[in-house]
Amino acid sequence: MNTILVIVVCFIIAVGLFFVGFLLGQRVRKKFAEAAIGSAEREAESIKLEAKKEAEAIRKEAELNAKEEAIKTKNEVDKECKERKNEVQRLEKRIAQKEDQIDKKSASLEKKEDQLNAKLEQAEATRKQAEEFKIKQLTELERISGLSTDQAKDIILATVKDEVTHETAVIIKEAEAEAKRTADKKAKEIVASAIQRCAADHVAETTVSVVNLPNDEMKGRIIGREGRNIRTLEQLTGINFIIDDTPEAVILSGFDAMKREIARIALERLIIDGRVHPARIEEMVDKARKEVENSIREEGEAASYETGVHGLHPELIRLLGKMKFRTSYGQNVLQHSIEVSYLCGIMAAELGEDVTLAKRAGLLHDIGKSIDHDVEGTHIELGVQLCKKYKESPMVINAVEAHHGDVEPQSIIAVLVQAADAISAARPGARKETLETYIKRLQSLEAIADTFDGVEKSFAIQAGRELRVMIVPEKVSDDGLVVLARDIAKKIENELEYPGNIKVSLIRESRATEYAKSSKVN
Repeated sequence: MNTILVIVVCFIIAVGLFFVGFLLGQRVRKKFAEAAIGSAEREAESIKLEAKKEAEAIRKEAELNAKEEAIKTKNEVDKECKERKNEVQRLEKRIAQKEDQIDKKSASLEKKEDQLNAKLEQAEATRKQAEEFKIKQLTELERISGLSTDQAKDIILATVKDEVTHETAVIIKEAEAEAKRTADKKAKEIVASAIQRCAADHVAETTVSVVNLPNDEMKGRIIGREGRNIRTLEQLTGINFIIDDTPEAVILSGFDAMKREIARIALERLIIDGRVHPARIEEMVDKARKEVENSIREEGEAASYETGVHGLHPELIRLLGKMKFRTSYGQNVLQHSIEVSYLCGIMAAELGEDVTLAKRAGLLHDIGKSIDHDVEGTHIELGVQLCKKYKESPMVINAVEAHHGDVEPQSIIAVLVQAADAISAARPGARKETLETYIKRLQSLEAIADTFDGVEKSFAIQAGRELRVMIVPEKVSDDGLVVLARDIAKKIENELEYPGNIKVSLIRESRATEYAKSSKVN
């Protein structure tokens, strides 16, 4: 029992001690918590106070900066206002000075105007006196001379006209004689040398091509069922296919030599192939067109290589080759351009000019003819546009523009191109023209001469190379003959197109006939 009692007492003591410890721990923890909370509150209050102090410092600094900026801005504004005020004052001062000057000038002008008006009145009075004196003098002169004013005026004008005509004729004769003395011999030597050294082939171009057939049966195959094959050929090529009684031959007719060549190549290939139907025709025409295009480029390159003109734009080379299929009065334009290039180079070498540039200008002078069938404009305008487009030199452009005399040549090269073009076109066999065009040109030559006063009759001779004009002697004097010949030549140059030169010869003949009668009577 004692043991149990001891155990119970110990348990009770232990439980009491536990509760006492628990209560003491709770109190200790509460004190620690309160202390921690107090410390945190104190720290937070300290942070809050520091933040307030810092915010106050920042606010004061911002206010200070704002005040400084405001003061600075105010100073700048004040400075600018002061400068503008000074500028306004200067302008006002200048305006005041200008106004003073204007007032002074105005007063001076008014004074001068008054003086001028006075002088004008005086001059008018003097003029009236002079007019009255002039009328008196004319009246007296008419009384003394026995001629009216109009009669005397006609006599003076006629005298002056005769003197001016005579002086003009003398000046023209002297200028022509001087030019001939200094230039004729050298020019003949240069041109003769150039012609002798330039041996260009010439092939007459026509408007038709002939394709030979292996047999007459092929004609039917070319025509096709109900003419479908020949219609396809004509539509695709733009050339007329003439199949008539000519044995074993088809005639291709058309003014465009390039299209005619395409048609010829396509037809020859169809004949070799033997299969003639619309689809095959279209295929062969396409191949022929490509072949001709390649041939064009090769011809342009060959012309460039042959003349020694390098560095041309590829498109200019293609257009040069295209000129193989272009003619002018029957002369092949590509061969003509090559010939002009040679002649320009030879003459440039004789004169000490740039041979390469002269050849280049000669080769390109007719480049506009390669597109004049497709584009509106003269071949000169088109040639100038092409040369400018492909960055040719100004000297070449001027030579192209001036080779027919449309503008003034600005260099010796341009003059050489004119001369070479005339030589190439005028040489025997180079060009030809239809009978109708030839007759119209001769009629136009005679009609131009007949429009001038004093012309009795005109005759175009030597195939239009010379114009002989019969003059009425009573209407045109010997001095007026030179002036009239020059006027007729100028009008022909302005109104007609012709290869080479035309000589204008004026003939003035005066005859006096009288009969001596015998006084003897048989």
